[in-house]
Amino acid sequence: MISSAASGTQSNRRGVADTVLERKGAGVAGVQEMTIGVVGGTGAQGRGLATRWAAAGLKVVIGSRNAERAQETAREIAEASGGDVTGQDNAGCAAAADIVLIALPWEAHADTLRALRSELAGKIVVDCVNPLGFDKKGPYALPVPEGSAAQQAEQLLPESRVTAAFHHVSAVTLADLSVSEIDLDVLVLGDDREATDVVRELAATIPGVRGIYGGRLRNAHQVEAFTANLIAINRRYKAHAGLRITDV
Repeated sequence: MISSAASGTQSNRRGVADTVLERKGAGVAGVQEMTIGVVGGTGAQGRGLATRWAAAGLKVVIGSRNAERAQETAREIAEASGGDVTGQDNAGCAAAADIVLIALPWEAHADTLRALRSELAGKIVVDCVNPLGFDKKGPYALPVPEGSAAQQAEQLLPESRVTAAFHHVSAVTLADLSVSEIDLDVLVLGDDREATDVVRELAATIPGVRGIYGGRLRNAHQVEAFTANLIAINRRYKAHAGLRITDV
């Protein structure tokens, strides 16, 4: 883990919220007023993030290829978190949400996004997919013709506001609500400043987490690939390591 001094964390979080709310006149609301969709929400990462957002009081819609499976997962998350969670198929989830997290297996990424282009038009899309392979030596980054999963999403969803974030959050830690605060910074990448500010606020709804601007979308490859290093760290040290950025 890259450690950081904790000073200034609370003021930084307030700054993110204030920045977003000041821009409401431009058509962007704070995340507390938004519906958060999770396409691929029955998987470990999507389910974990949905659980935390529901616990924070956000309205969440779980998406899956199978609507019944999404609804079952939504009931389980609602029971665990006490939050407002519903389930639909992926298209229904994307249509119902204001901001949509893409938490799909890499092999389903392109086909699913291609099918959701109209439902995701005009919306903030947050891609957290890590194109990784595994062999006897462990995890490794896969080559992506577009450069990264996020850049692939940008090409497939030209009418959407594509960002990249939440690549390095432990699904195990997210799902365990007995962990009251998660010691983590979330790198948020994108070319739309307003959209990245909203996603930073979304990250900050999880206690202990900060959203940190991490650069343009063209820099998403190394962020996605670094997940392989974190998996290797966690396997060696039997941990759920994340990132902290210093001096911010």
